[in-house]
Amino acid sequence: METHPDIVDIRERHEMAERAASTPKVQAVETMAFLTGLYLAASPWIAGFNGLTRLTVTNLIVGLAYALLMSGGFGRAYERTHSMAWACCALGAWTIVAPWVIAGDVSTTRSVWSNVITGAVMLLLGLVAAMAARAGDKSESAGRGRARAYRAGPR
Repeated sequence: METHPDIVDIRERHEMAERAASTPKVQAVETMAFLTGLYLAASPWIAGFNGLTRLTVTNLIVGLAYALLMSGGFGRAYERTHSMAWACCALGAWTIVAPWVIAGDVSTTRSVWSNVITGAVMLLLGLVAAMAARAGDKSESAGRGRARAYRAGPR
């Protein structure tokens, strides 16, 4: 690996990703998203609508997937993990409409309110994570431009 021609760029990207992922804002978003995903997974039993079996299974699967995606469960590469935030936005939107699409007959208002509020929170956290990743990409490209200008020397 030490002989790789782009080792300096690779190290810079890794260090930048570690700095970006360790900011208090990003850590707070990841923590809130993880807890939101766990709540969605457990919401049928917490809100008391576990009799709707299809919606119960859907909430369990989507909640666990959301918690894993937003908490960095698929790796610590910041630009890859946080670019999945858009997929989490889609999961949030799906959670909002799931009581009508999955259950067909929405028999409890608890299931509707639980899914709509949780889905809205999921969508907002996904948007915040996507914007944070986008801001990180912009600062990364600006940093690379400065680094290239520095290496090139005065003109």
